[in-house]
Amino acid sequence: MPTTPPLRIAVQKSGRLLDESIELLKECGIKIDNGRDQLKAPARNFNAEVLYLRNSDIPQYIQDGVADIGIIGENTLIEKEKDAEVVQKLGFSKCRLSLATPRGSQYSGPESLNGRRIATSYPNSLRAFLKKHDIDAEIHEISGSVEIAPNIGLADAICDLVSTGSTLFKNGLEEQDIILKSEAVIAASPRIDDARRAILDQLVFRVKSVLAARNQKYLLMNVPNGSIRQVTEMLPGMRSPTVLPLAEEGWSSVHTVIAEDKFWDIIDRLRAAGAEGILIVPIAKMIL
Repeated sequence: MPTTPPLRIAVQKSGRLLDESIELLKECGIKIDNGRDQLKAPARNFNAEVLYLRNSDIPQYIQDGVADIGIIGENTLIEKEKDAEVVQKLGFSKCRLSLATPRGSQYSGPESLNGRRIATSYPNSLRAFLKKHDIDAEIHEISGSVEIAPNIGLADAICDLVSTGSTLFKNGLEEQDIILKSEAVIAASPRIDDARRAILDQLVFRVKSVLAARNQKYLLMNVPNGSIRQVTEMLPGMRSPTVLPLAEEGWSSVHTVIAEDKFWDIIDRLRAAGAEGILIVPIAKMIL
């Protein structure tokens, strides 16, 4: 019988996005046999292989069908303007493509850029933004160290990726307008065949299970029986909390899944209702 060809997954060959991509695959139970300086590595226990490519080349490889999917920043996908389908957002490597000007300069909105020079490594995204706002500005395309451009007289403003804003601050710049927000995504080739699409569906199912678990915690507590109704009404569980009797008469153990950021909103109320021995346990996977 013919074997199904492996799903070809393109990832950035170095950098933080690579580390987070490989960690995600690992959490999905996929083991990659990648040796030092390999450009292609098979998965040991999943029908896939990983291609280690230059980040800026990945959209082209996806469009051409050399890679079936890529794990890539959405900003790069938009900038390269290649044909690819975003099948899953991943929630990491979040950043934004923003306009910034020297601190203290006059800026009253995008129209302030009329007739100005803007330095960027993202000319296509910037050009689309300027066109949308009917702004006539001069684009200086440069690679790397975009933040230095206003300080050396090359530009009046910049358009660059921003994460924390600390690099802008160090270079005397102030973030003004956000052009787009970005995060890592799984993007699929328009040329992917049905057999590999089926493997992709399996991968996306695993990814969704991992992502669903990341902000969820398993909550356990001991509650006096007289307070169970009061406590369970506070809990935004998946369906309804599990209540199990304890060996000690008059007490039960209450179990549920809760978003971590919701827990701190109700902890004091749970304690006031008599909840004791409260435990928060990480969840590795969650099948919805």
